Amino acid sequence: MTQTIQANSLVTLNYRISLDSGQPVISTFEGKPATLQLGANEMMPQLEARLAGLEDGSYHSFTLTPEEGFGPYRPELIETVRRQDMPDEPIEAMTIMEFVAPDGSRYSGLVREIDDTQAKVDFNHPLAGKTITLDVEIIGIL
Repeated sequence: MTQTIQANSLVTLNYRISLDSGQPVISTFEGKPATLQLGANEMMPQLEARLAGLEDGSYHSFTLTPEEGFGPYRPELIETVRRQDMPDEPIEAMTIMEFVAPDGSRYSGLVREIDDTQAKVDFNHPLAGKTITLDVEIIGIL
């Protein structure tokens, strides 16, 4: 009997996220498969929705627009951060840094530009604004 992925399934799968150019961003096909618990916030809801109803042993490829994937690129998420509010260590442009919010949550930003007084930090997801391809091979479902 063939199993299908449900909203709370434990799924073992290979997956690959690629850019429009075909360049892979992340892939488990060359290594160890991933095991994910759907509904446990281990994967973005819009990606989980693509998995629902897929059958054990099947292979699928989905193209996701920015709105369906990692969201549109939002220029308002580029902020100027005072250098004195950053770690006292050498920091180069195009470095990803982790920041701590007042509530203690952590989030990453890409330092686009930096000088002695300030930095321009981009808090968009690196795949925001990009159309992606999601390839999945369903290996097992519990």
